[in-house]
Amino acid sequence: MKKGILVALAISVSAFSFAQKKELKAVEKAIKSSNFAEAKAALKQAESLMSAMDDKTKAKYYYLEAQTLYANGKGTDADIDASLESLSKVEGDYQNEVEELKVKMLNEMLTAGNDAYEAKDYSKASKYFERSYRASTKDTLFLYYAASAAVNVKEYDRALKLYEELKNMGFTGIKKEYYATNVETGEEEVMDKNTRDIYVKTKSHKDPGERTTESKKPEIVKNIALIYISQGNDEKALESMDDARAESPDDINLILSEANIHFKMGNTEKFKSLLERATELDPQNPELQYNLGVISSESDHPEEAKAYYKKAIELDPNYVNSYINLAALILGEERPIIEEMNGLGTSKKDNLRYDELREKRKNLYREAIPYLSKALEIKEDNIEAARTLMNIYSIIGETDKFKSLKEKVDMLEAGN
Repeated sequence: MKKGILVALAISVSAFSFAQKKELKAVEKAIKSSNFAEAKAALKQAESLMSAMDDKTKAKYYYLEAQTLYANGKGTDADIDASLESLSKVEGDYQNEVEELKVKMLNEMLTAGNDAYEAKDYSKASKYFERSYRASTKDTLFLYYAASAAVNVKEYDRALKLYEELKNMGFTGIKKEYYATNVETGEEEVMDKNTRDIYVKTKSHKDPGERTTESKKPEIVKNIALIYISQGNDEKALESMDDARAESPDDINLILSEANIHFKMGNTEKFKSLLERATELDPQNPELQYNLGVISSESDHPEEAKAYYKKAIELDPNYVNSYINLAALILGEERPIIEEMNGLGTSKKDNLRYDELREKRKNLYREAIPYLSKALEIKEDNIEAARTLMNIYSIIGETDKFKSLKEKVDMLEAGN
């Protein structure tokens, strides 16, 4: 009985082996004739025999599966991704064939990616660049191109995943770059070292040199932080911002991005300190001065706010919002005056005080007039500035100016 069983098992294994070879030969035949649908069907048959395959046959199976799914570059996105996955499973035998297929796939995918990028189809380009990296993981620059292209079409979830992968692998993109100046055009050209040396020898180029490119890490960590900001994930954004600021402490855009997160989270003191740092780096930026004015005003530091608004105007005489806010700060001082006036009695002393306060209030209006007038001069359709100025002229008794402004306000209101 034992002998019979052994013979039966031997026959069974032999049958499996024959079936495997038959199905895989069918796959090879279909691939050669570019009949990839038939190749897929034959692979399905072979897959059912997978548990009985030896390592060499498994390697062949995955190699053929990769060819079938890739379909000479005509496979679906999912099939091409699965093709690369199949190649990663090939172990032992067929390494030369795998490398040959990878090179073919890499060249075709890079061409497709570049063509898509030139056509501004960044979503498609990103996918091809990522696949190029998966086919040749030593070429990490392809993964960087994939992330950058994804950002161009605001595919932020995809870009974030790729950037995080780059960050985790310690990618910097630093490389040595060789260059020389084209004698005919006078323009500097970057090329590989051998080509440059040949061009210089033939005198078509001059002034050869080499340099190390800048690290792409600051850009990567910065984009990670900005993507988290766009997603509203403030905590993650601040964590990533720490990484980004460590790489580029004086990047003003990073400082402002972090400041905006803190403002959004209600951390006004941190927001203000970051804005102050930004103004140190860019002292000629009126918008920074204006924003410092806003935060100072909201923090109940009106004199400080006025100084910032005036600095913004000094840097940009047409910064209309600074004029509006200066006028608002001045007019905001009338509230305690009005409250005191309303609280006075009818005694002689109270009447004298009332007259003093009325004159003080008028002086505030007179102080605000130049700022409102300038704002209206810069932006003629600013109805709020026109209406405020009209009311001021009414209160201080400048009738002609009041009438002129009333006509303007009526016209602007009719236009709305």
